Amino acid sequence: MGKTRLPAASARTAPAIALLLASLAMPATAQQATLAGILGNRALLVIDGSAPRTLGAGDSASGIKVLSVAGDSAVIEFDGIRQTLRLGDTPVNVSPLAAAGRQKLVLKADARGHFMNSGQINGQAMRYLVDTGATTVALSQSEARRMGISFQSGPRVMIGTGNGNVQAHHVVLQSVRAGDIEVRNVDAVVVPQDMPYVLLGNSFLNAFQMTRTNDEMVLERK
Repeated sequence: MGKTRLPAASARTAPAIALLLASLAMPATAQQATLAGILGNRALLVIDGSAPRTLGAGDSASGIKVLSVAGDSAVIEFDGIRQTLRLGDTPVNVSPLAAAGRQKLVLKADARGHFMNSGQINGQAMRYLVDTGATTVALSQSEARRMGISFQSGPRVMIGTGNGNVQAHHVVLQSVRAGDIEVRNVDAVVVPQDMPYVLLGNSFLNAFQMTRTNDEMVLERK
């Protein structure tokens, strides 16, 4: 495996109790939903900028159905697409299957120009940052342990980071999911230093056609 580039560790994002920017923009009828709070087992949703609505599992409003509410997140469904909204997430748009049969994921850049959101690895929740300069997906040992990934027996590889070269373990992830788009059998490296997010490198991104316009990035499944 060639050398993988990783950026220097950056400051952790603000706690999720800060006011909520997670949003979902749906195509076709252009719905937008923002998770504005969690009230027990009910989600406080702002839909298309209207007054907040309190919805529990099974409740619907403006075509958006709440499937579940737990912790700091809510799973919603609109036009057949499921999406997890989390407190503090940057906006993300999810398109249903396009006419050509392709899936799209539309990401909005945060204030620092980073494309970040929530996803899953092997069914376990994670925060990711899109890194087009990284050869593979990269995650920390602490994140790998939390997700139950056995990395210790994986081949050792040397990778380059913003802080110099470090030894990492190569693993193959059974599943990596961003929004509702899943890629299986994804090459990854597990690094010793802690990181505030998982880096989505080209071992994941190569499954997509990528376009970027200003603060919007579109990933369309090939």
